Amino acid sequence: MKIPKHQLVKNNLKNEILSGKFESGDKFYSEAELTKRFHVSSITVIRALKELVAEGFLVRYQGKGTFISRSRKLKTVKFSDLEVFSPPDDRVEVISITRDNRSTILTHLGLASTDFYYAIERVRRAKQIPYIYHCTYLPERFVTHPQDLSYYNSIYTQMKNEFKIQLNTEPFVEYNQIILPTPKKIATLLEISEETPTVKQERTTTLSLSGQIIEYICSYKRWEYYKIKLESPTQ
Repeated sequence: MKIPKHQLVKNNLKNEILSGKFESGDKFYSEAELTKRFHVSSITVIRALKELVAEGFLVRYQGKGTFISRSRKLKTVKFSDLEVFSPPDDRVEVISITRDNRSTILTHLGLASTDFYYAIERVRRAKQIPYIYHCTYLPERFVTHPQDLSYYNSIYTQMKNEFKIQLNTEPFVEYNQIILPTPKKIATLLEISEETPTVKQERTTTLSLSGQIIEYICSYKRWEYYKIKLESPTQ
């Protein structure tokens, strides 16, 4: 099958961008330059550029031209969530385990309106200082001991032992954002003022074999305990 001209132009330009020839924010070729270079019509060039914009490689500004995107769209990086204390100092307290069926959480878990889930609230401490609050939402069938709070000190260990599911190896999506003010309940549990910023972390984990959403976690972390490391993979 013959490859469309705009696709050939797009592929050529995409490879050039990925080669590292350009820096983020650099001005890209003009339509006239590309038309002359590839011996194609302006319509073909415009279509190729539009697709590169849609994929996040380029940005276009009316009256200014086309530029290399400053975002790192679809670039693979290694992510590490670093703890600023030694593991032996870490302690977990399960505050509550509650059965509920709020519609917003059911939606996060991909459950029906007649289903139920359990909300497991925990606080982690380092040297007696509460540094992160977790609320983990699990479909009802995965919580077999709701009256035994200590049973869920480590939810991932419980899921591995009871259901043979290793949650830390399952695919997930996580969003991190700075929150200010911090919700009153969270501020009280973390022993900070509401005017102290926290990092809100929302994670949804899916079972790779079935595609079922198995957990939704909403956490709040004290800002001074938030440290991450991003690395580009070695070539």
